[in-house]
Amino acid sequence: MDSRSVGVEEEFLLVEPDTGWPKAVAGTVLQAAGPEGGTDLEGELQQQQLETNSRPCQSLDELHRELRRCRAAAALAAGRAGAHVVALGTSPLPVEPQPLSTSRYERMAEVFGLTAHEQLTCGCHVHVKISDADEGVAVLDRAGPWLATLLALSANSPFWQGRDSEYASFRYQVWGRWPSSGPTGPFGTSQAYRETIEQMVGTGTLIDPGMVYFDARLSERYPTVEIRIADVCLRAEDAVLVAALAHALVETEARSWREGKPASPARTELLRLAAWRASRTGLDDTLLHPVTGKPEPATTVVGMLLDHCRDALSDTGDADAVAGLLTDLLARGNGASFQRSSYRRSGRLPEVISSAVEVTGLAG
Repeated sequence: MDSRSVGVEEEFLLVEPDTGWPKAVAGTVLQAAGPEGGTDLEGELQQQQLETNSRPCQSLDELHRELRRCRAAAALAAGRAGAHVVALGTSPLPVEPQPLSTSRYERMAEVFGLTAHEQLTCGCHVHVKISDADEGVAVLDRAGPWLATLLALSANSPFWQGRDSEYASFRYQVWGRWPSSGPTGPFGTSQAYRETIEQMVGTGTLIDPGMVYFDARLSERYPTVEIRIADVCLRAEDAVLVAALAHALVETEARSWREGKPASPARTELLRLAAWRASRTGLDDTLLHPVTGKPEPATTVVGMLLDHCRDALSDTGDADAVAGLLTDLLARGNGASFQRSSYRRSGRLPEVISSAVEVTGLAG
């Protein structure tokens, strides 16, 4: 990587060590983290989940170390509260989410009803540094057709409320209930982007700008493009892969903008179909071609993303490492594949959870 730093937010489930049942102890976990937890750990919407925040990183090796450090900090704090953290996009077992007791989350539960009450999902948000909002919006206007591929690679939520959803990422379907979620059309300028956000909040539908849940957006907190489409990855190395591709995608589209190349027109309706297809079958069937919109084998589309970003990856010396990470993921499958294979072997959803804890090394 280069001076365009990258950071990752990962959301995890908190579960009972013996049963795998989601455990509503986020407040206790955050207290248990103590001062050493610093800003690495945060609460999320529900008491049964926890978020980690990496520091900005300059290399893939640094990012991998940082993600393992954050996961270990989360595991340690959860263990003190009698829980494990596990990298699953949804709970395989039935769950009644319990909102974290903050005024904002309580307001969201009041305004959005069942959408908020049932929203227990875990994502991976990649922050890539930008020079300014103009560059960030130029990236958003160009990156949209490639984002669904990141969802397919990360898909890790096949089970919902005790049954197989028949989706690779059912998290993305659940997340789609929010009125501001999903892909976006071109904004053109940073001023148009800001005005759009102001208009959305001004409708009274959203509580605040933090509820603008686009698949990719300008961060409200950092000078970054925040790519939010991915599930939390089961393995830290897969999160590194998703982050590396997101980083290279941002650099690729920023270069295109600086060179004066216009953004390729992409209908929002087609971007939504592409994301739905990635959510439905992940890497197991077809994805939509980022340019033509036609179905192509998933491995072909993944290869196209790698080719699209190859110059940026080569310039930072990451091309071989990213190709290796991608080869490994395609050979063993994503998190959804792991969960279904585990269930086929055992026939028990608690075993899916315990095996996921072991694979991610998150036992407290």
